[in-house]
Amino acid sequence: MSEKIQTDKAPEPVGMYPHARCVGNLLFLSGVGPRKPGTKVIPGVMMDGQGNVVGHDIETQCHSVFNNVKIILEESGSRWGNLVDVTVFLTNMQRDFDTYNQIYTEYFKDNQPCRTTVEITSLPTPIAIELKCIATID
Repeated sequence: MSEKIQTDKAPEPVGMYPHARCVGNLLFLSGVGPRKPGTKVIPGVMMDGQGNVVGHDIETQCHSVFNNVKIILEESGSRWGNLVDVTVFLTNMQRDFDTYNQIYTEYFKDNQPCRTTVEITSLPTPIAIELKCIATID
């Protein structure tokens, strides 16, 4: 049996899926991006006058996505230290990996979950990073 978890404190999903699902003592988070909770604002996205994406501030997006993951974990009865697996999707590995990896190291110095980082062509919204996480619940 699994329990669907939804919270108003995290960014609204861009599709028909929950923020997380709890199965036993495992918590599976849906993909989490850097969008600011309660808005459509994406921190670190640079747009031109016509609304086209012209760049990303990966540092800003990393801090925002990690904060969103933390919110979902806590709202689900878990915590940052309970993360056991993190899959990171970057839209530009060459440009963003070093900055992302440095920030990741700051956030995960005490807890070192398994990690996979992959480059993908695009994400459903104009973001440069998304995380897919698994955690335990005490």
